Amino acid sequence: MAVVAERAFTSRSTLQRVEAGDTRVSIGIYAGVLQALGLLDGLSRVADIVNDSVGQALASAELPRHVHLRRSVGSSRDG
Repeated sequence: MAVVAERAFTSRSTLQRVEAGDTRVSIGIYAGVLQALGLLDGLSRVADIVNDSVGQALASAELPRHVHLRRSVGSSRDG
């Protein structure tokens, strides 16, 4: 535990808070711990929208059903 804390540039008590899932610990500390454990690459997948089906559904629900484009004055279909 002391080695991981040292490599993450944090204290053992903060590392214990990370292990407990304390939400008051900054994301930077979590990233440092992940780096110290060789797991930092997994952090990019957490924020990837491809992995967020709920977020995608919520975003899709807010999209308009129909889009009406206005023609500019003077334009015609017949040319």
